[in-house]
Amino acid sequence: MEKSQELMQRYNNVFIFEHPLIKHKVSILRDKKTKMKDFRELVEEITTVMTYESMRDIPLHPVKVQTPLEECIQYRIDDDSIAIIPILRAGLGMVNGIHVVFPTAKVGHIGMARDEETAIPYEYYCKFPDDIEKKTVLLVDPMLATGGSANDALAVLKKHGCTDIRFMCIIAAPEGIQAVAEKNPDVKIYVSTLDRCLNDKCYILPGLGDAGDRLYGTKQL
Repeated sequence: MEKSQELMQRYNNVFIFEHPLIKHKVSILRDKKTKMKDFRELVEEITTVMTYESMRDIPLHPVKVQTPLEECIQYRIDDDSIAIIPILRAGLGMVNGIHVVFPTAKVGHIGMARDEETAIPYEYYCKFPDDIEKKTVLLVDPMLATGGSANDALAVLKKHGCTDIRFMCIIAAPEGIQAVAEKNPDVKIYVSTLDRCLNDKCYILPGLGDAGDRLYGTKQL
């Protein structure tokens, strides 16, 4: 709790949740005995809760609505104003959680892989919806470790003209938050849970292992 407060005070673009429902679900997510199906569902559920919290200031426009009793002015989000960009492959696990809230959101993809020797990420795929620069972009990845993949993905989005970008992750190390917050002060960073640190292989501790492997049933640590 103290470290979370310290980071949020140092960086005004960082938001670390202390939601009881998220804490409950993350505790199950971490457990190595949690099966793939349950893990995938938990990632989606946590993402849905995070989406509600992170979109409090999404732009609205007024519309006239005829109720059974009278006409009134209400407010809506433009159907074409949201884009979800998962960082492949683990970020795909968060897409459905956002679609629960914003079912009309377009989805793009950016592929970042990490060199296992150097821990330096590199881009291998990029495909965005049309007019990406006009949308509110939700960049998602379950894990924020060194911050390298997130920073590189953010650089690609900015190169495409995006200015309203929100980065969402479920588990983050302090080192990753610092790296992204300092390099991208214009990007709002939403974190479900702050972990202790990185180990010598740049994995988050206590973490939950490799999110992509646990989402899709591939190799484990």
